[in-house]
Amino acid sequence: MGCTSQESTTHKQVVQQDTSWEKVEKAKKLVVGTSGTLFPSSYYNDNNQLTGYDVELVKEVGKRLNLKVEFKEYNVDGTIASLKKGTTDLVANDASMNEKRKKNFALSLPLKHSFDSLIVRKSDNSGIKELEDLKGKKAAGEGTTGYMKMAEQFGAKLVSYDNATNDQYLTDVANGRTDVIINDYYLQKMSVNALPDIPVKILEDVYFNASTSGFLYLKEAQGLREKIDTVLKEMKSDGTISDLSKEFFGTDVSIEPKVKIDRRVEVD
Repeated sequence: MGCTSQESTTHKQVVQQDTSWEKVEKAKKLVVGTSGTLFPSSYYNDNNQLTGYDVELVKEVGKRLNLKVEFKEYNVDGTIASLKKGTTDLVANDASMNEKRKKNFALSLPLKHSFDSLIVRKSDNSGIKELEDLKGKKAAGEGTTGYMKMAEQFGAKLVSYDNATNDQYLTDVANGRTDVIINDYYLQKMSVNALPDIPVKILEDVYFNASTSGFLYLKEAQGLREKIDTVLKEMKSDGTISDLSKEFFGTDVSIEPKVKIDRRVEVD
């Protein structure tokens, strides 16, 4: 059945109202929300320069579109709020999708394939063998993230941080202030490897929630998302995404991992 005249008009109005790309093109600037504390996706290097996988990807996008890229730094909640307020055009901070975000936001094409894991103490695995052992343990993270909600569902006590650095998170697990960190496997692997003197590790074989992440946009910013996705496809084809992935993660996270992940943990 074809569209009625009213439906067709409504569709045209929606398309006409989306000026997300035109706004950026006119300003000649892409404003990006990021944290600056999420190694190796968004962090400051030894020269105090903002860099990372997501940061360098969006810089390259800007270069190819002849746009200046301006970064604004927030914690995780702040990056989301900045999109809602219109103070940023997208978030480049290893953003993934969940049921709650689907209502108002959309992801770029996948820039990273991963899954979730647990960081625990080396000496005793923090007394954890499986997710069900989280009950009564002290879980570290930013207060309103899906990872903390997951920990709470399993009965963990939440210890909240505000845009803390990786060394603070890991040190607190090592000294017993906290017991466990739930997060993305590749982010955790890079953090643990970058700070070898802190006696923590990723808990072996407790992997769950296969996922993809990318740039995050307001759902209605379809024009901007499609324009940048076109550039990202070019970057994938010419090897740029793979090269940056290997530079920052030591492996190509832009392709699906070989590890088979069967368990799915839904967050209420």
